[in-house]
Amino acid sequence: MPKLDSGPMHTDAGFHSQPTLPSLSEVHRSLVVPSSAGFFRKLFAFAGPGFLVAVGYMDPGNWATDLAGGSKYNYALLSVIMISNLMAILLQALSLKLGIVTGRDLAQACRDHYSRPVSFLLWFICELAIAACDLAEIIGSAIALNLLFHIPLIAGVCITALDVLIVLFLQNKGFRYIESLVIALIFVIGGCFAWELVVSRPDLLGIAKGFIPSAKIITDPGMLYIAIGILGATVMPHNLYLHSSIVQTRRYELNAAGKREAIKFATIDSTLALMFALFINAAILIVSAATFYTRGRNDVAEIQDAYKLLSPLLGVTGASTLFALALLASGQNSTLTGTLAGQIVMEGFLNIRLRPWLRRLITRGIAIIPAIIVTVISGEKGTTNLLVLSQVVLSLQLSFAVFPLVMFTSNKLKMGEFVNGLTVKCLAWFVAVVIASLNAWLLVQTFRSWLT
Repeated sequence: MPKLDSGPMHTDAGFHSQPTLPSLSEVHRSLVVPSSAGFFRKLFAFAGPGFLVAVGYMDPGNWATDLAGGSKYNYALLSVIMISNLMAILLQALSLKLGIVTGRDLAQACRDHYSRPVSFLLWFICELAIAACDLAEIIGSAIALNLLFHIPLIAGVCITALDVLIVLFLQNKGFRYIESLVIALIFVIGGCFAWELVVSRPDLLGIAKGFIPSAKIITDPGMLYIAIGILGATVMPHNLYLHSSIVQTRRYELNAAGKREAIKFATIDSTLALMFALFINAAILIVSAATFYTRGRNDVAEIQDAYKLLSPLLGVTGASTLFALALLASGQNSTLTGTLAGQIVMEGFLNIRLRPWLRRLITRGIAIIPAIIVTVISGEKGTTNLLVLSQVVLSLQLSFAVFPLVMFTSNKLKMGEFVNGLTVKCLAWFVAVVIASLNAWLLVQTFRSWLT
């Protein structure tokens, strides 16, 4: 086997300390990248982390905003989904570059750069965001189990805890097994919605026009509110921590040429995966528009309502079942990646090493307990409100991940020759400010609606 660890280890000049034990140490640099292989063999070796990240962009938290956007405004908000996805592609590319170049995930870089109190605060906020995201995924899975098998919501919430066992089993066999399961579930979701698109017979010209941004999105308060909801639900903060860590599961050469090649192939993997996420989110909105908007049902914003109405309105047996199956695959997939993100964040910020099964039980418990309480007290309506609340919490935390990421990757001392160029730097700061501004507006409007 050729020597893979030649050259300087990592860019350390801009950091206060040497890299500590990596997050997910049991799978760190465990997948060998062939040094003398063709383009497609190397791309296959790097393929996987991008799809784990893409899961967060099609999780149940996105479904409600996509359904509402389609049923109320036809295809007009497709442009918002596209712009959100382009922002996500840029931010995830910066995340993977940080991990490859510095040998640190985003959480470790924050712990090294900031004071201990600031680092602890960032960790606490991030844990809240992961719990909120986990909450949306658990509720989504529970709703899907209820729709498919009539399992009570409370039992469905408890069943989702079993994913801890799945992750532990697969990770012990190798990280490729986790990636394979996630990719298989993504293709289940894609297949379900490809069929839904065919039977819903959408207006192709209307879809094409929907991808062109319209000034009405800004001038119409209702449309703007849903548009910002789509933006807020698309870029997931925990994905930025996750990607910067799992990209290091590949054993690429640690010199400048090896890092440059790793960045290239990892970026291709990430971009292709996120384009698939774009297809899923766009498909949810298109099916909603073609099924509900065209029939005057502008009030469909909840997953349960969409399930009940799909088959009757389309006149196609199985449309509702496939919708729920895709939801189950989406929710289960997201819980798998959420548990990995939780481990990365705790190890990165606090440098605390817990046994993987214990860390995942803690992560799952934080999300399951409030889900059980709300489900018992207020039933189905409460779970819908909890989904909305989870997206608000995610919006609160997002900028605390985006701004450090852009700052670190734009720092010459930290990144060396891989520092962001002027164009990328300006674009990244623009995206960071836009996301922060829109999420702040969304939070103000949400709290205002709660008060009234």
